[in-house]
Amino acid sequence: MNPALHFVQLYEDYQGTDCQQRSFSRGEFLTRSCEIERHIYVILKGGVRAFYVSDKEEFTIRFGYKDSIINSLASFVSQQPSDLYLQALRSTEVKMIPRAPYFDFVHSSFEILKMHNELMTGVVVSQLERELDLLTTSPLGRYERVLERSPQLFQEIPLKYIASYLRMTPETLSRLRSS
Repeated sequence: MNPALHFVQLYEDYQGTDCQQRSFSRGEFLTRSCEIERHIYVILKGGVRAFYVSDKEEFTIRFGYKDSIINSLASFVSQQPSDLYLQALRSTEVKMIPRAPYFDFVHSSFEILKMHNELMTGVVVSQLERELDLLTTSPLGRYERVLERSPQLFQEIPLKYIASYLRMTPETLSRLRSS
Protein backbone atom coordinates (compact mmCIF):
# COMPACT_ATOMS: atom_id res chain seq x y z
CA MET A 1 0.00 0.00 0.00
CA ASN A 2 1.10 3.52 -0.81
CA PRO A 3 2.70 5.01 2.38
CA ALA A 4 0.43 8.07 2.33
CA LEU A 5 -2.69 5.92 2.00
CA HIS A 6 -1.45 3.65 4.79
CA PHE A 7 -1.00 6.73 6.98
CA VAL A 8 -4.57 7.85 6.19
CA GLN A 9 -5.87 4.39 7.12
CA LEU A 10 -4.03 4.61 10.45
CA TYR A 11 -5.58 8.06 10.98
CA GLU A 12 -9.07 6.69 10.34
CA ASP A 13 -8.40 3.77 12.70
CA TYR A 14 -7.19 6.23 15.36
CA GLN A 15 -10.29 8.41 14.91
CA GLY A 16 -12.57 5.38 14.93
CA THR A 17 -14.37 6.68 11.87
CA ASP A 18 -13.80 7.23 8.18
CA CYS A 19 -12.86 10.68 6.95
CA GLN A 20 -15.55 12.91 5.50
CA GLN A 21 -15.86 12.41 1.75
CA ARG A 22 -16.75 15.12 -0.72
CA SER A 23 -17.26 15.34 -4.46
CA PHE A 24 -16.03 18.25 -6.55
CA SER A 25 -17.21 19.01 -10.07
CA ARG A 26 -14.82 19.84 -12.87
CA GLY A 27 -13.51 23.37 -12.34
CA GLU A 28 -14.62 23.55 -8.71
CA PHE A 29 -12.09 24.78 -6.16
CA LEU A 30 -11.00 22.76 -3.15
CA THR A 31 -8.99 25.76 -1.92
CA ARG A 32 -8.66 29.31 -3.23
CA SER A 33 -5.82 31.77 -2.95
CA CYS A 34 -6.17 33.92 0.20
CA GLU A 35 -8.09 31.18 2.04
CA ILE A 36 -6.52 29.32 4.93
CA GLU A 37 -6.04 25.63 4.16
CA ARG A 38 -7.88 23.53 6.71
CA HIS A 39 -7.73 20.04 5.18
CA ILE A 40 -5.56 17.40 3.64
CA TYR A 41 -7.27 15.94 0.57
CA VAL A 42 -6.88 12.26 -0.28
CA ILE A 43 -7.93 11.78 -3.89
CA LEU A 44 -10.15 8.74 -4.37
CA LYS A 45 -11.11 9.51 -7.97
CA GLY A 46 -10.35 12.29 -10.42
CA GLY A 47 -7.58 14.85 -10.57
CA VAL A 48 -6.60 18.16 -8.98
CA ARG A 49 -4.10 20.81 -9.90
CA ALA A 50 -2.41 23.30 -7.61
CA PHE A 51 -1.61 26.60 -9.26
CA TYR A 52 -0.92 30.22 -8.55
CA VAL A 53 -1.77 33.32 -10.52
CA SER A 54 0.72 36.07 -11.33
CA ASP A 55 -0.08 38.99 -13.62
CA LYS A 56 -3.30 37.19 -14.64
CA GLU A 57 -1.34 34.14 -15.82
CA GLU A 58 -1.84 30.72 -14.21
CA PHE A 59 1.19 28.63 -13.25
CA THR A 60 0.51 24.99 -12.42
CA ILE A 61 2.94 23.72 -9.80
CA ARG A 62 1.57 20.36 -8.71
CA PHE A 63 -0.96 17.66 -9.53
CA GLY A 64 -2.86 15.14 -7.50
CA TYR A 65 -4.67 12.09 -8.83
CA LYS A 66 -6.09 8.80 -7.57
CA ASP A 67 -4.39 7.56 -4.39
CA SER A 68 -2.42 10.75 -3.85
CA ILE A 69 -2.64 13.50 -1.27
CA ILE A 70 -2.74 17.21 -1.99
CA ASN A 71 -3.30 20.50 -0.19
CA SER A 72 -1.76 23.93 0.17
CA LEU A 73 0.86 22.67 2.61
CA ALA A 74 2.40 26.01 3.62
CA SER A 75 -1.03 27.38 4.51
CA PHE A 76 -2.06 24.15 6.26
CA VAL A 77 1.01 24.20 8.49
CA SER A 78 1.26 27.96 9.11
CA GLN A 79 -2.47 28.77 9.07
CA GLN A 80 -1.68 31.78 6.90
CA PRO A 81 -3.64 32.51 3.70
CA SER A 82 -2.76 30.26 0.79
CA ASP A 83 -0.98 31.54 -2.30
CA LEU A 84 -2.38 28.59 -4.24
CA TYR A 85 -5.61 27.49 -5.81
CA LEU A 86 -6.53 23.80 -5.78
CA GLN A 87 -8.96 23.00 -8.58
CA ALA A 88 -10.66 19.78 -9.70
CA LEU A 89 -9.71 18.96 -13.30
CA ARG A 90 -12.65 16.59 -13.69
CA SER A 91 -15.26 15.05 -11.42
CA THR A 92 -13.22 14.33 -8.28
CA GLU A 93 -13.91 12.54 -5.01
CA VAL A 94 -11.74 13.14 -1.96
CA LYS A 95 -11.46 12.24 1.68
CA MET A 96 -10.95 15.35 3.81
CA ILE A 97 -8.74 15.25 6.89
CA PRO A 98 -9.20 18.31 9.12
CA ARG A 99 -6.12 20.01 10.54
CA ALA A 100 -6.61 19.82 14.34
CA PRO A 101 -7.48 16.10 14.52
CA TYR A 102 -4.67 15.40 12.06
CA PHE A 103 -2.04 17.00 14.29
CA ASP A 104 -3.52 15.33 17.38
CA PHE A 105 -2.99 12.04 15.56
CA VAL A 106 0.54 12.94 14.43
CA HIS A 107 1.52 13.64 18.04
CA SER A 108 -0.23 10.57 19.45
CA SER A 109 2.90 8.41 19.33
CA PHE A 110 6.54 8.48 18.37
CA GLU A 111 5.95 5.93 15.59
CA ILE A 112 3.19 8.03 14.03
CA LEU A 113 5.33 11.18 14.28
CA LYS A 114 8.17 9.29 12.59
CA MET A 115 5.86 8.18 9.75
CA HIS A 116 4.60 11.75 9.36
CA ASN A 117 8.19 13.01 9.14
CA GLU A 118 8.98 10.41 6.47
CA LEU A 119 5.96 11.55 4.46
CA MET A 120 7.03 15.19 4.79
CA THR A 121 10.54 14.23 3.68
CA GLY A 122 8.96 12.75 0.56
CA VAL A 123 7.14 16.03 -0.06
CA VAL A 124 10.40 17.97 0.25
CA VAL A 125 12.19 15.58 -2.13
CA SER A 126 9.41 15.90 -4.70
CA GLN A 127 9.60 19.71 -4.42
CA LEU A 128 13.36 19.57 -5.01
CA GLU A 129 12.75 17.36 -8.06
CA ARG A 130 10.26 19.94 -9.28
CA GLU A 131 12.83 22.70 -8.88
CA LEU A 132 15.31 20.66 -10.90
CA ASP A 133 12.65 20.22 -13.58
CA LEU A 134 12.38 23.99 -13.86
CA LEU A 135 16.13 24.52 -13.87
CA THR A 136 16.49 22.17 -16.83
CA THR A 137 16.67 24.74 -19.55
CA SER A 138 15.43 22.83 -22.57
CA PRO A 139 11.75 22.00 -22.98
CA LEU A 140 12.76 18.49 -24.10
CA GLY A 141 14.79 17.99 -20.92
CA ARG A 142 11.88 19.11 -18.72
CA TYR A 143 9.49 16.82 -20.60
CA GLU A 144 11.82 13.81 -20.35
CA ARG A 145 12.44 14.32 -16.60
CA VAL A 146 8.73 14.43 -15.83
CA LEU A 147 7.92 11.53 -18.16
CA GLU A 148 10.56 9.40 -16.41
CA ARG A 149 9.52 10.39 -12.89
CA SER A 150 5.73 10.45 -13.33
CA PRO A 151 4.59 8.60 -16.46
CA GLN A 152 1.05 8.24 -15.02
CA LEU A 153 0.72 12.03 -15.16
CA PHE A 154 0.19 11.79 -18.92
CA GLN A 155 -2.67 9.31 -18.40
CA GLU A 156 -4.41 11.32 -15.67
CA ILE A 157 -4.00 15.03 -16.45
CA PRO A 158 -5.06 17.06 -19.52
CA LEU A 159 -2.08 18.09 -21.65
CA LYS A 160 -2.76 21.84 -21.41
CA TYR A 161 -2.14 21.66 -17.64
CA ILE A 162 0.95 19.51 -18.07
CA ALA A 163 2.25 22.11 -20.53
CA SER A 164 1.71 24.82 -17.91
CA TYR A 165 3.48 22.66 -15.32
CA LEU A 166 6.42 22.24 -17.72
CA ARG A 167 6.47 25.98 -18.53
CA MET A 168 5.81 25.53 -22.22
CA THR A 169 2.94 26.01 -24.63
CA PRO A 170 0.57 23.12 -25.36
CA GLU A 171 1.83 23.20 -28.96
CA THR A 172 5.45 22.71 -27.83
CA LEU A 173 4.41 19.80 -25.64
CA SER A 174 2.52 18.22 -28.55
CA ARG A 175 5.58 18.53 -30.79
CA LEU A 176 7.81 16.95 -28.13
CA ARG A 177 5.40 14.07 -27.60
CA SER A 178 5.17 13.33 -31.33
CA SER A 179 8.94 13.40 -31.95
